Amino acid sequence: MCVCIMSKGRGKKVKRVCVVEPEEGAEFCDQSGKKWRLVKLLIQSDVELTYTVQQAGGRVSSDEWKHILRMGAKEGQLFSEQNFLQRAAKPTAVEKWMKKFSLDFLGIPSCVGFGVHESFLVFEDLGRTLQEVMGETLPERTVLQVALRLLDALEFIHENEYAHADLHAGNVYISTSVFLSGFGHAFRFCPGGKHVEYREGSRTPHQGNLNFISLDSHKGAGPSRRSDLQSLGFCLLCWMTGSLPWSDATPSGSVICAEKEKYMADVLGLMSSCFKKRRISGGLQSYLSQVVGLHYTERPDYSQLRSAFSDALHKLGGALGEPLICR
Repeated sequence: MCVCIMSKGRGKKVKRVCVVEPEEGAEFCDQSGKKWRLVKLLIQSDVELTYTVQQAGGRVSSDEWKHILRMGAKEGQLFSEQNFLQRAAKPTAVEKWMKKFSLDFLGIPSCVGFGVHESFLVFEDLGRTLQEVMGETLPERTVLQVALRLLDALEFIHENEYAHADLHAGNVYISTSVFLSGFGHAFRFCPGGKHVEYREGSRTPHQGNLNFISLDSHKGAGPSRRSDLQSLGFCLLCWMTGSLPWSDATPSGSVICAEKEKYMADVLGLMSSCFKKRRISGGLQSYLSQVVGLHYTERPDYSQLRSAFSDALHKLGGALGEPLICR
């Protein structure tokens, strides 16, 4: 069986690339010589396959698989994700960052192996995606906890010159904590410390999940820090209320972009549209009000953004370290 995706090469010609679905039990060798045996197919999407795996030689009867393997096409998003992880998110860099800021946790996945002849990445088990575990909505306390963890992860990747550029529930993993994954659209917005210029049409417009991508991504400008923070705001609003004003719009990037522009000029109107007669989240409103004022190249005040969420969480009687309640 073949999983086929459409990709654009340097000349921006569309071409078809395929991933052949391997049999469970097949083995793949990573860059260090470790062999990984496919145990069970977990997820099959348009762009990749995800398996539980074990190191070859382990007990076949074990049901406690500690790693997952994600496989994609050589020229697909997984290849871009590998480049990002090797350049900006090595385990040593994550550990150094955590020590510097006295963090007990940072939700950047640990990649323990990657393919040489095939395109695959091996990670420690991340749990399940937020998309899998949540109902129509999440409790406000849970959304605020997730928001704080994702802000920590975003600040780390931003300080390493990259934007995530595709935030949505399918790229957030939940176990005992929160992991940000899915770096296939990651964009290096500040190579060598010099921020790229804002230029509409410099990238493919409307790239990513249409409901949640930023206005910059809609317009084909390179995603920046503000782009990720906009996307995070859209996600949090949807997770808290169950919908966005443009969710039922014609699935056209241009139409959705126009709706987002209208509502981003009126944060209170956006909140009222989503919360309707329910109490509006003051923490989320404060966050969005700060984000809409950011310039393209501006470095956000992450501490102030975190305060909006942590203060709101405290008022609800919650704490960051509490277990997440997703139903």
